[in-house]
Amino acid sequence: MGLFDKLRNELIDIIEWVDDSRHTLAWRFPRYQNEIKNGAQLIVRPGQVAVFVHRGELADMFEPGNYSLTTDNLPILSTIMGWKYGFDSPFRSEVYFVSTRQITELKWGTPNPIMLRDPDFGPVRLRAFGTYSMRATDPQALLRELIGTDSHFEADEISELMRSIIITALADLLGESKVAALDLAANYREFSEQLRQTVIERVDDEYGLDVPQLNIVNISLPEEVEKALDTRSSMGVIGDMNRFQQYQMGQAMEAAANNPSGGGAAEGMGLGMGFAMANQMVNAPGMRGQTAAPPPPPAAWHIAVGGQSQGPMNDAQLVQAIQGGQVTAATNVWSPALGNWTPAGQVPQLSGYFASTTPPPPPAN
Repeated sequence: MGLFDKLRNELIDIIEWVDDSRHTLAWRFPRYQNEIKNGAQLIVRPGQVAVFVHRGELADMFEPGNYSLTTDNLPILSTIMGWKYGFDSPFRSEVYFVSTRQITELKWGTPNPIMLRDPDFGPVRLRAFGTYSMRATDPQALLRELIGTDSHFEADEISELMRSIIITALADLLGESKVAALDLAANYREFSEQLRQTVIERVDDEYGLDVPQLNIVNISLPEEVEKALDTRSSMGVIGDMNRFQQYQMGQAMEAAANNPSGGGAAEGMGLGMGFAMANQMVNAPGMRGQTAAPPPPPAAWHIAVGGQSQGPMNDAQLVQAIQGGQVTAATNVWSPALGNWTPAGQVPQLSGYFASTTPPPPPAN
């Protein structure tokens, strides 16, 4: 420190804290050798408290106001220093300003899920997060337990401590409430207030802190459980599953009919869905008891072309492919009745289509 700064600190004695931050809990006034003169001006603004500390011992405390420091308003420090008739020379003392206003927009959350036994789902893992505000109510307790000799103390420095206290209290609250996971959202306000009161009991006396606000924003189940609940809710919205399946089949049949490139596969799919719908309609209420049986499904033929399977196709489509030359006697075919890939010329019901009807040539003269 330069000579000018030294002289300025010795000649000018105004002790104040102009707080331009939003999350500072305490700040120590910087003084050259911590020397304070008789009659020095102490300015304590609204939302602040000034605490004098002499050689590690808490002394006088000042609420908001403007003070001229004398032995009259420093009774504790005067006793410690042994001032019977006042003081003339500067004395050494540390001055801490503690903020007593609310520090808002603080957040908490569960780093790991809370394991609980739910009446509906059994053992479940819950995550939660929310917001809270904090302010100092006992500056001396705060200095003793948390600040110590720190010259600048931020709310973030105790965020981990506060989060641990909140999460522990939340686990106790949820475990004792026995409320089902699906009913938690309806109790956020009540749980928030109960949680706030529990947290205050743990931080008020020990750390001199108050929690004016504490809110539970969300309590959530694991992602896979939420997906299962969404599926369950969707099924409940659908209602009659038979009618829903009939609607889906009708939509698929319409899409297949509008697909000109589907070929035999699209036709076979349409026929299959048609028979499935017929079966559902027969088994539907009001149709039961009728003796009419649905027609058997068409044969599902598959042909091997270029090492790949094509199909399914019915009898008429296969015959058309034989007549068009796409299927020869050597082409391998398969159907559920055959069970194995077999050359088409060796299948009894197909071999007749490959028999030659042209007479043999006349003998040569």
